[in-house]
Amino acid sequence: MNIIESLLTKNPCYQKGQKITVAGLMLHSVGCPQPSAIVFVKSWNSADHDNSCAHAFIDGNTGDVYQTLPWNHRGWHCGSGSKGSGNNTHIGIEMCEPGCIKYTSGSNFTCSDMETAKATAKRTYEAAVELFAFLCEKYNLDPLADGVIIGHAEGHKRGIASNHGDPEHLWNQLGMGYTMDTFRAAVKAAMGKTEMNGYTRIAGEAVATVEQMQAYIRAVNPSVPQSVIDMIPFYLSEGKAEGIRGDVAFAQSCLETGNFAFSGSAVTLDQNNFCGMGVTSSGMKGNSFDTPQLGIRAQIQHLKAYANSDPLVNGCIDPRFKYVSRGSAEFVEWLGIQENPHGKGWAAGAKYGEKILNILDKITGTAAEPEVPAKFPYKVRVKIPDLYIRKGAGTNYQKDGFTGKGVFTIVDEADGQISSTGKIGKWGLLKSGEKGRNRWICLSLGDSVTEKV
Repeated sequence: MNIIESLLTKNPCYQKGQKITVAGLMLHSVGCPQPSAIVFVKSWNSADHDNSCAHAFIDGNTGDVYQTLPWNHRGWHCGSGSKGSGNNTHIGIEMCEPGCIKYTSGSNFTCSDMETAKATAKRTYEAAVELFAFLCEKYNLDPLADGVIIGHAEGHKRGIASNHGDPEHLWNQLGMGYTMDTFRAAVKAAMGKTEMNGYTRIAGEAVATVEQMQAYIRAVNPSVPQSVIDMIPFYLSEGKAEGIRGDVAFAQSCLETGNFAFSGSAVTLDQNNFCGMGVTSSGMKGNSFDTPQLGIRAQIQHLKAYANSDPLVNGCIDPRFKYVSRGSAEFVEWLGIQENPHGKGWAAGAKYGEKILNILDKITGTAAEPEVPAKFPYKVRVKIPDLYIRKGAGTNYQKDGFTGKGVFTIVDEADGQISSTGKIGKWGLLKSGEKGRNRWICLSLGDSVTEKV
């Protein structure tokens, strides 16, 4: 969907500047044989055009959307009826009509080129589906709920619009098979899949899986700490809770932390700040959080502040949430201030959002690692009474008594010295020393000393 901002700044409706709380969307058809949206934009952008003003026109030749009013401004698109006016509650969208039709009386017309007319109607219908899906997501509207999406004719039946037959009159006479019911269903199906000008929404469901993210970070940073691998599921769970793409947040973290190597980063791993939050100038350390999950939650909340104006589900722990102009960066590409049409955003660096998306593309293109059975814990049987316990993995560490005979749980392994000559062998960490990592036994002394059970 390509939205071209073409605000009717000279139109008295725009100049009046009244706002509405958007409760629904009304679909119109222009009612004359004109496929070009530009014609309407030029004609209506005048101080003399003081009787009508819609929020957008859909071009019949290209399917482009020409936005002519801010979405939350009160338009003059439907007149009024016995119960008031849909102008007070609904955004009004006009579809341009084929140039090969000719109106005869009322909403009736003849058509000189049915193939061209159908192609034009199909183009505007499909573009309207995308636009309405976008607006339903923006204003948290259910397209199937009563009165949310209506045509002009339906608005008249409800007593909130003037007596017009659009847009179904066009579809019916062209034999398109479209109805407002099929339109509403199509909008519902399109929600969550729409893009504007090819941009990528921050809000929505993640595409990458936990396994892909884990495989990606291991590939680009073989030394990545296990704690990072273990916290990756939080990106998806916290993102899902707030309706924000957790894979976008993870890609952002990879960018901000140098793939969690923290080389050249303003933050460190122990801060649990994986997005540079609070680093507003050179030399600042940034915010810290008690746990990785809380750090990720704060990052998700900050992304939501930019993505839309929806309320938070979890209590706000983002210390900078209040400083964001809500909904000022709906798309990843707009997170960079230089690329943001409102001059706002997360970071000042050029192509910040593009860099995040480049990482995301690599993540989604990564094959998930095959599931490996858990290696730990496991049990070993000690067959001798005097196997030394060491405070580290190696004979060069201090002795700490004997195990005695019995079965013991091993929770980790490490290589270490097993003789005074420097020979290296395998050591096992006893469960009793897991917390301090200070109780190790040698596992490389042969089956007569230890065996796995």
